[in-house]
Amino acid sequence: MTQARTVTSTAERHWAGIIADGVFKVVLGAGFAIGATRLDAPLGVPAWLLVTTGVALLIGGGIELRYVRGRPARTYIRLMIGYDGGWALATLAGLLVAWRGGTAGGEVWLGYQVAAPLALAALLVAAAPARPDARPATR
Repeated sequence: MTQARTVTSTAERHWAGIIADGVFKVVLGAGFAIGATRLDAPLGVPAWLLVTTGVALLIGGGIELRYVRGRPARTYIRLMIGYDGGWALATLAGLLVAWRGGTAGGEVWLGYQVAAPLALAALLVAAAPARPDARPATR
């Protein structure tokens, strides 16, 4: 008896990752905006900054999802690598500030999350459209 295996192409995995990235930003943004009054004290930031971060993530994630069929996967991957690399550096910087006794670690971390998704979205909107044969298949 043989088992059927589903073979997923690299391109399909890329598109799944791209969509997951956009959905994650939308969910995280909603969480920040909705939970601002509960998260402000643990993160040591004002609630308005969490709401602003949430809105920026909602916009950025929404634009990522909006253009998923209109931009090449290569463009998305490059932008996501830059975004995630910056996120890691901002996280390390925020942690370093906190470990050294500073009070601005949360602001550093959230400040990146306000600016970066909007920058990624702007670059995505400005990017060249995908070729028709490079778009993900619709089912």
